[in-house]
Amino acid sequence: MNTSVHARLASFISVWLLFALAVNVQADEPLPSWKDGPTKQTIIEYVKKVTTPGSADFVPAAERIVTTDNDGTLWSEQPVYFQLLFALDRIKALSKDNPQWKEIEPYKSVLNGDMKKLSAGGMDALMKIIAETHTGMSEQEFAQIAADWLANAKHPGTGKTYTDMVYQPMLELMDYLRANDFKVFIVSGGGIGFLRVFAEDVYGVPPEQVVGSTIEAKYVMNDGVPAVIRQPALSLIDDKEGKPVGISRHIGRRPLIAIGNSDGDLQMLQYTTIARNETDTTPRLGVIIHHTDAEREYAYDRKSHIGKLDAALDEASQRGWLVVDMKEDWSQIYP
Repeated sequence: MNTSVHARLASFISVWLLFALAVNVQADEPLPSWKDGPTKQTIIEYVKKVTTPGSADFVPAAERIVTTDNDGTLWSEQPVYFQLLFALDRIKALSKDNPQWKEIEPYKSVLNGDMKKLSAGGMDALMKIIAETHTGMSEQEFAQIAADWLANAKHPGTGKTYTDMVYQPMLELMDYLRANDFKVFIVSGGGIGFLRVFAEDVYGVPPEQVVGSTIEAKYVMNDGVPAVIRQPALSLIDDKEGKPVGISRHIGRRPLIAIGNSDGDLQMLQYTTIARNETDTTPRLGVIIHHTDAEREYAYDRKSHIGKLDAALDEASQRGWLVVDMKEDWSQIYP
């Protein structure tokens, strides 16, 4: 082989290796559905400084706790919370064995599709619906009912299954954090039993890392078979002030990162990021997902009846929380 052939071959191999390296670098780049810019860079720089050994801000892996809301943060929440749609569908299904509901509120409003009148019933109406649809059965029976619904029900606006309406950028963020030895917990106002049905398959979050509103339960033996039966009472409403309580009870560590999208997450963000005293210098990150994309998802904040973002948006600038603009910061919404 002459010198010129050697030279051409060496040049070809060099170009090929550089191309392969570039492809690998691109494939390994974190947060591919996040647009390049200050928001993405802030996240990457924060993760780097708390995970780099020798850094003044290094945090041991055991303390790298992330808490993230679910509704409006990991998946959509309009026109109403998806778990409420599940409950309404259950009322319709159960009405076949309860014909008297046609004349009894709040079931009458559900069957007539009168959401305005149902809303007027407030918490009392909601608790009656929850009691009928979420209690009186074992945890396993409830999980199967919820799983069947999630597999078949479709969103009234998009026609997608509800678990297809999760946010691709948030899936990437959770994967990125886990790759850097963070432990991700879901802390949601939604029911813990409902969330645990799909959280591991959809988000990679196992049941023991789900914190949510919790129904009372009791242990029974049915013909020699043990079961935990769901009772018609709430032991924890994991929303607003309840979120720090749920974190304290279930996790036992203060989060390093807290992510939410509404005023229902305000207290969790405060609990995570506000220093306790002069020696509390560990850098912590508060993140708010701001719904600004009416074309690809929804646009809402201060006046929304679902996922209202008002006080938390005002406090974000005071606390230095990162506000993610879905329209500007995400190149993709759903997987």
